[in-house]
Amino acid sequence: MTALLDQLKDGLIVSCQPVDDGPMDTPAIVAAMALAAGAGGARALRVEGADNVAAVMQRCDLPVIGIVKRDLADSAVRITPWLDDVQALAAAGARIIAVDGTARARPVSVGELLAAIRATGCLAMADIATLEEARAARAMGFDIVGTTLSGYTGGPVPAAPDLQLVADCAALGGVVVAEGRYNTPALAAAALTAGATAVCVGSAVTRQEHVTQWFDTAIAKAAAARERTVLALDIGGTKSLLALVRNGSVLEERLARTEGPVGTPPWFVALGALAAGWAGRYDAVGAAVTGRVHDGAWRALNPGTLAIPESTPLLDRLRRTFGTAAVLACNDAQAAAWGEYRFGAGRGRDTLFLTVSSGIGGGIVRGGALVTGSTGLAGSVGQLRGPDGQRFETRASGFGLSAAARAIGRPDDTRAIFAADAAGEAWAAELIAAAAREMAAMLVNLQLLVDPDVIVLGGGIGLLPAYRRRIEQDLSSSTAPTRPTLVAAALGTHAGILGIGDLAAQQSADDATAGPSLSG
Repeated sequence: MTALLDQLKDGLIVSCQPVDDGPMDTPAIVAAMALAAGAGGARALRVEGADNVAAVMQRCDLPVIGIVKRDLADSAVRITPWLDDVQALAAAGARIIAVDGTARARPVSVGELLAAIRATGCLAMADIATLEEARAARAMGFDIVGTTLSGYTGGPVPAAPDLQLVADCAALGGVVVAEGRYNTPALAAAALTAGATAVCVGSAVTRQEHVTQWFDTAIAKAAAARERTVLALDIGGTKSLLALVRNGSVLEERLARTEGPVGTPPWFVALGALAAGWAGRYDAVGAAVTGRVHDGAWRALNPGTLAIPESTPLLDRLRRTFGTAAVLACNDAQAAAWGEYRFGAGRGRDTLFLTVSSGIGGGIVRGGALVTGSTGLAGSVGQLRGPDGQRFETRASGFGLSAAARAIGRPDDTRAIFAADAAGEAWAAELIAAAAREMAAMLVNLQLLVDPDVIVLGGGIGLLPAYRRRIEQDLSSSTAPTRPTLVAAALGTHAGILGIGDLAAQQSADDATAGPSLSG
């Protein structure tokens, strides 16, 4: 039997279990699945039911892990609960017999099932859900521990597999089979990296109904998102833009000054009044806000840019204000990054987006996903500190330019500064050149740190030709690969509302068209 365990090492086990009572639920088709799995490189098979095991053994020489599933009236245990099941599987030709090894009430104890397996000469596998159960199975003498039941013994079923349990079980020693929601090759490889001896994959390979549903659900969600109308809000330090957005298009919009005190109950009432005429015309609400959003709360990143009450319950307030549960919020630059990735200058490419206006914000899209970070801070370039402790945006943003002009007794309005530059006034040119140098150096550092395909520069100042021209001049001394590919934002002031509109539409569609989980 040692040779059999060696055969499993670093291998794939395919669970040939069709959907119960489905069109493929016959011994002949299960045997055909087994042959196909073997042709693809499987080292072993997991098969349910003695008749199916016997059919597979007649046509295939791969070792079989046999199980019997039963729905019991007085126990949640389903996998091989009876001693007769053990006998039937062994007689059918199973080389390994798996039983439920959890600490739940059962008709026959785990110890009795293990003794029955030993009496047949088969190897014994314990399907467990926790590390404590794995320890108990090891102590009892099971040959294999499988993480099969992690996530399936109570509560919502997680979407991802339990890689931590795999690693913890591997640390106990012995043979560990990673099983449960390993539905992509990358996840299977991750299980091996975590320490699994072998990986068992089921639905993603042999349950055609489930795989078809996964694709069908994904398509349905995309179609639903495309038809969703979202009330999109882009709340900035000086201006707020409200719009009805659908599928990357702005249907209607309204622009208003961002009046304080922002984030207070009266402010939310005023925000609701701005959109009152659109009541009943949208399916969801999306808010892109200056600051940090995490766990539904809104917090200022730089109170000097936009001061808000600490830990404002943003999602809850939006639900109350607009009378809908379909609400999503994120940082405004993160939303704009997603907008440029989906519909603008970063379309389809790993994108780092920077907006330079009153402040400086950023967002990262990598691998087709918006990166928000563990606490919502990802992309907060303006908040990076220099050796003097100052925020980057203090030196290189619109507020920074205004402060620098004010310090030398010049007009502190950014429009006046750039107008003076256009008129050839040296003081203005020096201020803009200094801010551009700061930005160029930051762009090189960001290229080194994130290495995106493209850096998209937007915002009221970031899109000004005089500002961009000076940045490009400062970047001319850099060479590939540290010199970033810098492009102008294509969506202008609509990047944030289109981004948050798309994200909110996707979430709304996900909630409305929830399909089967991608369980493995």
